Amino acid sequence: MIKEYLLQNWSLILILSALAVALHITVFMDKRTIRRMYVLVVGVFLLSLAVFFEFNYASFGDHAMLRSILMCIRYSATPFIISQLIYTLVKKQTWKVFIPAIVLAVIDIVSIFTGIVFKVDAQNNFSRGMLGYLPFIVAGLYCAFLIYLLIRRSNKKWMEIVPIIFLSLALLSQLFFPFVFGSDFSKIFCSTLGTALFIYYVFEILQQTKKDSLTGLLNRHAYHADICYNPEEITALISIDMNGLKALNDTAGHAAGDEALVTLALCFSRALKARQFGYRVGGDEFVILCRKTSQLDTMKLIKRIESAVDATPYNCAIGYSYCAGGEKTVEEMLKESDAMMYAAKERYYEKNGINGHRKKAE
Repeated sequence: MIKEYLLQNWSLILILSALAVALHITVFMDKRTIRRMYVLVVGVFLLSLAVFFEFNYASFGDHAMLRSILMCIRYSATPFIISQLIYTLVKKQTWKVFIPAIVLAVIDIVSIFTGIVFKVDAQNNFSRGMLGYLPFIVAGLYCAFLIYLLIRRSNKKWMEIVPIIFLSLALLSQLFFPFVFGSDFSKIFCSTLGTALFIYYVFEILQQTKKDSLTGLLNRHAYHADICYNPEEITALISIDMNGLKALNDTAGHAAGDEALVTLALCFSRALKARQFGYRVGGDEFVILCRKTSQLDTMKLIKRIESAVDATPYNCAIGYSYCAGGEKTVEEMLKESDAMMYAAKERYYEKNGINGHRKKAE
């Protein structure tokens, strides 16, 4: 039986082993993300074992209860794996993301004895219960939620969109292909998912040269590269600077300052639409480039950012420059935008009675 498992899952074993080694030696991911990725690797491996034994025991008539248990594991595992993906890849997610998967697992366990989701009779024949499609519905909703979150929090660059597409295809294939190709597709789902995870990891590492490791926004190097690419398309530039970061670091510590920057970066990324890109270019300094964006859409973007920031304990100074006809260079737009931003920062300091020394320091 071990030989059959190795033959059926050898590519998966190689991919998961390579991913585990890559995670062990990488310096581009924080320890928490690496630990959660390890959980994914182990989860996919264990699922492959459950799938293998389930289909093996399907040919024997005297293992109905064991097959029911393995089927319960398979139906419950996919939503757990997708929720773990959300927990791993999307910042600021809590354990609550697992609640639907836990509820489904309980229903699947009950189904072993009631047949409400699936039933395996004494002759080892499988049939669906009245909730037979519930595991697919829950997994589908998780997929949609994951894709939505990844795209919403991405920088809308193709380097980020491509691995999201690969991951989406791998997950969605488990929802639709069993109905197209039959249950045999489940035998290769783990290999498909393992491949997609490895591809996502590779693209994620490639992106590290262009992404800020703390906030997930594009970094200073990406900014300087992007302003040289079709600069005539850049119609608006927005400068943003956090107010009071130094005071926060001095009073609450740098961890609190990092938390503030991450929170603000999420506000910015959530506000961005198509052809709008966010960069962290300094400690508390951010820039947004808008390509082929109207002045009205630029003002709407600023309004979305202000509304999002107002819902946090933090404050930002914002300035912008708009030029639709290409009369200004990017450097001129940045200078104009910075001047407006520093004026807003000055007003904030005066309103809050912060002295000049603190203003220069921050």
